Parts: sequence; C-alpha cells; structure tokens
Amino acid sequence: MTVSSIAEYDSMDGLGMAELVRTRQLHPGELLEAALERAARWNPHLNALSVSFPDRARGEIVEGLPAGPFQGVPFLLKSLSAMLSGAPATLGSRLFADYVADHDSTLVERYKQAGLVIFGMTTTPEMGLSVSTETSFSGTTRNPWSLAHSPGGSSGGSAAAVAAGIVPLAHGSDGGGSIRIPASACGLFGLKPTRGRTPSGPMAGEGWGSLATSHVISRSVRDSAAALDATHGAAPGDPYCAPPVAGSYLSAVGDFPKRLKVALQLTPTSGVAVAPECHSAALETAKLLEELGHVVEEAKPEGSSEELQRASWVLVASNVRLTLSRRAQALGRGLVAADVDRITWAAVEEAGSMSAEAYAAAVQTIHRHGRRMAAFHRRYDVLLSPTLATPPVKLGIHHMDGTDLATWRDAMRTYSPFTSLFNMSGQPAMSVPLAWSEGGLPIGVMFAAGFGEEATLFRLAGQLEAARPWMHRRPSLPPGT
Repeated sequence: MTVSSIAEYDSMDGLGMAELVRTRQLHPGELLEAALERAARWNPHLNALSVSFPDRARGEIVEGLPAGPFQGVPFLLKSLSAMLSGAPATLGSRLFADYVADHDSTLVERYKQAGLVIFGMTTTPEMGLSVSTETSFSGTTRNPWSLAHSPGGSSGGSAAAVAAGIVPLAHGSDGGGSIRIPASACGLFGLKPTRGRTPSGPMAGEGWGSLATSHVISRSVRDSAAALDATHGAAPGDPYCAPPVAGSYLSAVGDFPKRLKVALQLTPTSGVAVAPECHSAALETAKLLEELGHVVEEAKPEGSSEELQRASWVLVASNVRLTLSRRAQALGRGLVAADVDRITWAAVEEAGSMSAEAYAAAVQTIHRHGRRMAAFHRRYDVLLSPTLATPPVKLGIHHMDGTDLATWRDAMRTYSPFTSLFNMSGQPAMSVPLAWSEGGLPIGVMFAAGFGEEATLFRLAGQLEAARPWMHRRPSLPPGT
C-alpha cells in the first residue's frame, strides 16, 4: 500500500495512519511525503504554514521514531505556545522574526515521544491576540472551505492545515477560544483542556495568567483523545495540575455517556445577537441529544459579561506587554510602536496604564467565576451553546494592523461571545462540527463540562460523531490543482 493517492491519505485520521505504520503497511517517510505534497498544493492558497523543515523531519525518520500512539504521523506546531529547538518561534510578530528556539517545550517533548513527525510551524495572529489569522508580518491565512473567509484564530494556520488534509491533527493553543474558534470555522473537532492539564514549561508555568492552554485540532475525536493521553500531566516544577485522570481518554471515546443533564444556552451573557444559522445549529443539537436519551433544558450561567471581559483583557494585555518588552530588552533596546501591528501596540499602551491592583482584581474575578461555574455544574453535567455567534467571517474584519482597538474588540465580542468564559473558569470545552451554513461553511457547536471532566466531553463527542459523522466532509481542492 502507498499513499500516492491523495484521497487515500485524506481518508485516514492520525491513529489510522499510525496503525498502518505499526503493521508495516506504510513507512513514515511515505506519510511525510504525502503531507509535503499536500502542503505544496494548498499552502500557496491558504498561507497556513509559516515555515517548514522537511529535511529535518526526514532525518528524524531515518534515525528512528519512538513507538508511540502516533508513530510516523506528520504534525505541525503553532508558532505560539510551543518551542522546537532549532526552529523559528515568531509568535506571529516581526519582533520575533529572527528568534530561534534553543529548547523543546515540555509539550513538544511529549509530542515527539508519541511518535509524531514535526515538519513545520503554522501561522498565528500576532501574540495570539485575534479571532482571525491576519497580520502584516505573517500575512493573511485563508479558510479551505472558502478562500474569502477567515479560518479563525489564533490557531488559524493549524486549523486550515488540518481542514485541507495536509495533516490529520495539529497543535493549537487556546487563551480565549483559539482552539475552538478555528475548529468551528474549519469544520473540525477542537477541545480546550482543563487548566493545568497540559504543561506550559519549562520556561513558563502558565499562559496569560492561567487563561491559555495547549492541545490539538483534529478531524477525529479519537485523535484528540489519544493526543491528550500522550501529553497530559504536570511536569516537575509546574505551579499546579489538573485533577487526576481515571483511565484513558481514548477509551472514553467509545464509552458513550450515561444520561446527561444538559443546559442549553442560546444567548451569551453579553446579550450579543446570535445569527439564525448558529442558533439553529444549537437547537438541532439539543434535539439530537434528546434523541440520544439526554435531558436538555434552557439555562445559562450567571455573571457580568462586562466584568469578566475586562478581567480577561487585563490578564491578556499585561502578559502580552511583558513578553514583547522582554524581547525588546533581549535585543538591547526598548519596545517601540514599529515593532508590532497597530492593534497590538494599542494593547501594549493600554496595559501600560493598568495597575497592580487591577491585575490582582482580575485574578479574583476569574476565580469567582470559576466557583460560580462549579456550582452550575452541580446542576448540569454539560453546557451546550453555539461556538460562535456567526458563521465564519470574511477576511479583513479582524486584521491586526487596524487603527481602532475599540472597534476591533467589539468585532471580537460579536463574533466569539461564548468561548472565553471557559478560559476564565479553567473548564474543558469543545467545539464539535455538527452543522454547515446554507453557503457551505462549517458551524461548530460548543460543549463545556465541569473542571477536570474531559472524559465526559470525549464520551459525548464520540457519541455525537457516531450519530452525525463529519469525517467524510472535505473542502474542494484549491483552484488550479
């Protein structure tokens, strides 16, 4: 068997590829060459990969790969929240254009031990600040389902690469929805783990004041589960860890859940309008859940959206300012406006006026929110909502070099008013590709479970994937290929 046929490569998820490697029906080199062929076809249209290093990947295959669950599977890292020794780590910013990592992140070490073959980095908006992947440094990343639309952000390059079939799964990070937003926009499965479930080290203990965490975006649920099995757990010196895991996440995917009590949230706490197609997607999913034996009733968490969003912004902006300032210091100078796009600079300036008391108050606010959500999940096993308030947006709306921070932030809130609540509470949440718009664009539906309850989400996701499969859905090849 070979993977010379593109359709053959596209039909497999990561675990399927690894099984063929394990049984010697495929060689990892064949899979890598198929991925590189797909990248050559798609990337000129998508701008999903910021850099590739195929010779390095070929060399690692020759040296021999660990016999992990994803042995031989091609893989990409987001150019943010993951360091690969000797590879660029730009964070989507020209200030980091020449930065090369001198170590592997703990998470990357675990990806390697899982047998994944890393051959490139994917695009991201500067510092991960946007719900779309459009910057003056890395350019515009496009959605494989429609080149006029955004693939989402900030893991937009990773999602575009997976949706196009370049790789079956790719690394992403999520500080306000940055795994779930692009998963929704690109018709993929994306789960944000519980706070502390995956490591941020060795150079950091947490991302964005505990808001951000890393995992993968994938076509199949089981790939996501197996990837979390391979990477979860605190490393020595980590400041905290998630609750212990009973059994494997992969086994949970095939173990459909007991009767769940599901809260259906159709409107965000901010009161932002939800597009009819996204509203309908959540309602249709609620009906499906009832058909599967679950109990659904309308309910939504309490809390002030304005207070929560302000707290989140204090944590994000202040951490972004610190990262950029330290990079400028390493270059032997101060940080100036020309170093970054205009939206990023506006965030840097606003962070400069924030007080230490504001940061402490922001931490207290998200902790209160976490306790409210814990009480909510004593009544409901799962919270269901739209992932996004609209189908995928057209490019240009969220470009990082815009001139008005307030307008840009309003556009963010109206597009993604649901996702960041679970970064603040630290709960696991997932976007599941259960709907498509009349125009053929993907629409995700989001589920959140109690703190530490990824297994509940994987059980439910496995059940939904069996009831309404999506793996057969593929965007058309780009023009001229």
